[in-house]
Amino acid sequence: MTELADALAELARTETLLVALDFDGTLAPLVDDPAAARALPEARAAMLALLDTPRTSVALISGRAMASLIEVSEPPEAVLLSGSHGVEERLGTAPAVTLTSDEAHRLERLGEALHRVAESYDGAWVEVKPAGFALHTRLAGVADARDAQQDATAAVSSIDALTSRPGSNVLEFSVRSTTKGDAVGRMRRHSGATAVLFAGDDVTDEDAFAALQPGDVGIKCGSGPTAAGFTVPGIPEVAHALAQLASLRREG
Repeated sequence: MTELADALAELARTETLLVALDFDGTLAPLVDDPAAARALPEARAAMLALLDTPRTSVALISGRAMASLIEVSEPPEAVLLSGSHGVEERLGTAPAVTLTSDEAHRLERLGEALHRVAESYDGAWVEVKPAGFALHTRLAGVADARDAQQDATAAVSSIDALTSRPGSNVLEFSVRSTTKGDAVGRMRRHSGATAVLFAGDDVTDEDAFAALQPGDVGIKCGSGPTAAGFTVPGIPEVAHALAQLASLRREG
């Protein structure tokens, strides 16, 4: 943790800072009902403290659809938002997604296929997103979850140009290939950041870690292989790191 503290101290001295954060599993514990997710109080407090420091932008970058992200995170207007793995964004303006006719047609076929699969398994359900769908299997048994994801992959195999994203008890398909790494890049440019901190926990956050540049800081929350420079055990440690950065930023 000493190396992380040193990296945060260096990061705090950058001219313009962007702090980009995943939500589920990074600020908020994973729960069976996604609508019930809320950030740990200490994680939210640290995020708000960063938002109140000079020359600092704060962003939430999530796989959730934008409406769901706003509902569970209750972000102040100043927080930049990216939903659906970068497909939706709120960068000071109202979020909007416009699909081409081809995308809309493939999205319709995708939804029909995944809903048919979900109906065959107790505990499986489909989340609707502007450019895709996510098959959730957290409430299904281990065998059913595995079989449901296999059936879903087979059911959509005839639909061209889909992007699939496995996650924690979820398998998502999208008609667009945008990633959280793309979102980090756009938010970096939008905020004029000279350095970025990104914290995440899941497989899809690896795209964001890979988009970081020299001088940036990546923090992986939890175990598993990662491209992040630092790993912490859980959400309380992420909150502590964010609070430490906010304190250093104010002092600087």
